[in-house]
Amino acid sequence: MALDTVKNAEENPNATQPYKELGLKDDEYASIKEILGRRPTSSELAMYSVMWSEHCSYKSSKIHLKQFGEKAVKSEALLVGIGENAGVVDVGQGYAVTFKIESHNHPSYIEPYQGAATGVGGIVRDILTMGARPIAVMDPLRFGDPENPDTRRVLPGIVSGIGGYGNCLGLPNIGGEIVFDDSYQGNPLVNALCIGVMKHADIKLATAHGAGNLVVLFGAKTGGDGIGGVSVLASETFSDSKSTKRPAVQVGDPFAEKVLIECSLEIFKEDLVIGIQDLGGAGLSCATSELASAGSGGMDIRLETVPLRDPSLSPEEILMSESQERMCAIVEPSKLKRFMQICRKWDVTATVIGEVTTGTRLNITFNGELIVDVPPRTVAHDGPVYNRPIAKPKYLDSLKPVSVPLPTTPDEIKAAVLKLMAAPNMADKSWVTNQYDRYVQGNTVLSQPEDSGVIRIDTNTNLGVAISTDANARWSYLNPYEGAKLALLESCRNIATNGAKPLAVTNCLNFGSPEDPEVMWQFSETVRGLADACLELGLPVTGGNVSFYNQTGSVAILPTPVIGVLGVVQDVTKRTPMGIKPNQVIYVIGNADDNFSGSEWAYIHGKQIGDHSPVADLDMEQRLVKLLLEGQPIFEAAHDISNGGFAASISEMVMRTNVGATITLQGNIAAELLAETPGRVIVAINESSTNAIVALAGKYQIPVRPVGNTGGNFLAINGAEISIDELRDANTGVFEALFG
Repeated sequence: MALDTVKNAEENPNATQPYKELGLKDDEYASIKEILGRRPTSSELAMYSVMWSEHCSYKSSKIHLKQFGEKAVKSEALLVGIGENAGVVDVGQGYAVTFKIESHNHPSYIEPYQGAATGVGGIVRDILTMGARPIAVMDPLRFGDPENPDTRRVLPGIVSGIGGYGNCLGLPNIGGEIVFDDSYQGNPLVNALCIGVMKHADIKLATAHGAGNLVVLFGAKTGGDGIGGVSVLASETFSDSKSTKRPAVQVGDPFAEKVLIECSLEIFKEDLVIGIQDLGGAGLSCATSELASAGSGGMDIRLETVPLRDPSLSPEEILMSESQERMCAIVEPSKLKRFMQICRKWDVTATVIGEVTTGTRLNITFNGELIVDVPPRTVAHDGPVYNRPIAKPKYLDSLKPVSVPLPTTPDEIKAAVLKLMAAPNMADKSWVTNQYDRYVQGNTVLSQPEDSGVIRIDTNTNLGVAISTDANARWSYLNPYEGAKLALLESCRNIATNGAKPLAVTNCLNFGSPEDPEVMWQFSETVRGLADACLELGLPVTGGNVSFYNQTGSVAILPTPVIGVLGVVQDVTKRTPMGIKPNQVIYVIGNADDNFSGSEWAYIHGKQIGDHSPVADLDMEQRLVKLLLEGQPIFEAAHDISNGGFAASISEMVMRTNVGATITLQGNIAAELLAETPGRVIVAINESSTNAIVALAGKYQIPVRPVGNTGGNFLAINGAEISIDELRDANTGVFEALFG
């Protein structure tokens, strides 16, 4: 096939082009022709198609996401905000921490191992490009019915991919979630988070400045895997009635990435780059256009110089390939020699593929022929923006209250607790987490099943950070505005429970098709809720990810905004764990109500969701966080009450250290036991601290009451006695039976 050059495009303006097959709409194709003043070449068409995809351009979400800027708080801690590969915050002592969460949902359904593995690889490179050493990962996951054969196909591969890639990189996996719901059948959610640390002076940005500076591609060679990849795949709904276009999923090599990390960090240490960008979604199309767009000039690229694993690749395929473990750097000519020396030391392929120019265009040639001549910003940042129709979902008018059995007698309480703890959503996740190395590098302080992951970043001062990711999609289904707030508040509680002060927020917003007005209403309400809550709490949103088209036919997933909160722990040796010890007094902070909507207890009784979510009390939650932080010296153990209610939280505390507890609940026993009312925490203290906790609760005007004592081999609740062995038998082995 003859090369489609710019000259050829000008001379053959009416040539038929497969823009629809590449995911572009009629009006989008018309816009490209208007921008260029001619039809695009096939290479330009390839670039616009991947960069204007939903996954890369955020064309349906931009109009809503701008609230994060409009309602942004002025945070002295924020060093780099939305717009770069990842946000960066100041955590003190000269350290900066960068963190971000992204999705790899559709690829992980098609190729579970590689889809999940390359999701980890991609988010790690995002952190690396900021100049940081990656120090930990997390993985919030959602799956369909655990009894469904396809879930049994997908889940083990995804878990194995996350563990295999992360373990090979030597990064501890310090937390995450696994939640089952039928809405995720055919659309599992694989969200990956990475945390990195650096000194303030080491921050790098994705920009190309200085005419004559060189564009260097380094890392793995470019192959045919991932052509179109996530950029196209994540921008289309799976069909339940016809074959679906399925571009090749990327194939990861964690050992190549590990070498690339160490090579890059040495390059950064010697200050050899002006700008840096990883090659993830949209590959070279993204890296070149974004670097040039964020810079002060143009860029010339010689595409034939790109090192290839497959020499048969066409220019279009080279530009669209999402092959992993690749980076693109802007390097001054005087520093190129040293740059190349370091790459050779690490056996990393590095090639000069172009240079920065004084012009305003991104020009790409192939064997001397001009095949791309575009304004880079039109590719990278000025794509289409849609204000999609919004309609309040009809299902909200037909919601029904929850109808569930409410245990009151000792026998009923015992049966309820054992039934709850044996449910897949509540079951022990060791079958999963045992496949992850949680302690590599030696700085992991807390990890799953603790409320948050805590990792030390300075071995001398014990400065550390805590991070938690949370979402209650059922509450978001009932009320997406409140659901987003409640997810944020739970993440804040989780890190405060362990002794960390909330500092900044990232998010991964997982939804169905944006072309469905009801889905767009869910999305718009979610963004509004999160932006409003962050503003009131004084927490900056540092960045995140939107994942649309998580839908099969007309069946969309539950709206699932996964909210990550990062906090600072001044001394990780003083963190508060969840496990109790003998001879402690157990208190509950906060009050329960009798709303079972969105609860696990309702879900395991006919998969009910209910009719109304809780309403977030931001003022009370702020006071609760302050109470938890000030009370840390007297808390021997602490655990947030969330999924599964008090019954699940106290069971987890008991099983964590094999120490029993005797509990007496007052009032509405079933609600106290099984409702998931937000804003509640279980704490264990020594009896000598009784006056202190009462005074603390009075200071912050939050109710607190003693509910029992620790010790023995049983969990006893209002006369119901459950041995720790019985509890553990119900809770463990569930995953092995399902997936082992």
